[in-house]
Amino acid sequence: MKIARIETFLAPPRWMFVRVETDEGVVGWGEPVVEGRAEPVRAAVEVLAEHLVGQDPLRIEDHWQVMTKGGFYRGGPVLSSAVAGLDQALWDIKGKTYGQPVHQLLGGPVRERIRAYAWVGGDEPSEVRDAVSAQVEAGFTAVKMNASGRMTPLATREEVRACLLRAETAREVLGDERDFALDFHGRVSPANARRLLPLLAEYAPLFVEEPVLSEHMHAVPDLVNASNIPIALGERLFTRREFLAPLQAGVAVVQPDISHAGGISELRRIAALAEMYGAHIAPHCPLGPVALAASLQVAFTTPNFLIQEQSIGIHYNKDAELLDYVADREPFRFVGGSLLCTERPGLGVDVDEAAVRAADAKGHAWRNPVWRYEDGSFAEW
Repeated sequence: MKIARIETFLAPPRWMFVRVETDEGVVGWGEPVVEGRAEPVRAAVEVLAEHLVGQDPLRIEDHWQVMTKGGFYRGGPVLSSAVAGLDQALWDIKGKTYGQPVHQLLGGPVRERIRAYAWVGGDEPSEVRDAVSAQVEAGFTAVKMNASGRMTPLATREEVRACLLRAETAREVLGDERDFALDFHGRVSPANARRLLPLLAEYAPLFVEEPVLSEHMHAVPDLVNASNIPIALGERLFTRREFLAPLQAGVAVVQPDISHAGGISELRRIAALAEMYGAHIAPHCPLGPVALAASLQVAFTTPNFLIQEQSIGIHYNKDAELLDYVADREPFRFVGGSLLCTERPGLGVDVDEAAVRAADAKGHAWRNPVWRYEDGSFAEW
């Protein structure tokens, strides 16, 4: 069996799919994308396809090594995301070829269900109560929200109180038996993070995510020691080597994205590294159905898995939803806030190819907002 053709499709709201077809008719799907930079990732997939077309799709590890190391210049979000989507598609092909779900090829499941959380926005504190209540009614046992909107480098008392109000409101609605996580989204400076973490402790968040930007990794040890709240990060890290320093600093939860951090092959290695440090993995996944399906395959076979992000109903989704691109929605049916293990071959997702091709005809050019402070200077989004 040889790889015969590789195609990419831009699909609203901000996603990209890759279709890898073999000369025996087996097709694998993946999601290679950097949100807001889909076009250069598409070009990177086309370059990597020069290596893959004509090759045996089942030699996944060899292809991963060549795609990540075969060029003199390596790494970065664009190349890592291109590799990630292709890696997902190759695992999909392998599972379909042997008639097995990917989690069986990775050693078999260690759990029967995957706990997931729902997004509730959080940019506007006035919306938190209704949004959290709606997810509780939908059966979710955990939610996540942004801790703030735009925040000045040294926050005002009003900004601090608005952050605390979000946490207080979420805890009031959820009670003590459910969880919420706060995403600082890199919007919060190290000084603000040191101020906020001790104040948030009484509300017992499941974790605080990305309390500082990845380029401020030197600040992580101080933040780990600033309060008893577990620290999570990793959506902007792309290799297991990049996760070593935060794990050594005491981060409790790592959040690699299966569409950014080298795909299934690298995600499972990051999880194994985290296990050595007593840390858990909560895969970042605000993307589409293939990325979620691939994340679940890793989660089912990973002992130190914590909780799964998913994008159904997320505030970023406009013009399309995750379920718009699947022919069978059953694998994405939540039971008590969890997704159930299935034995469907490959990634376990039945992509609606006609819908994907129609979406690509429309395409998208999604870009994240650019925020500014009142004086006109740049602010982190």
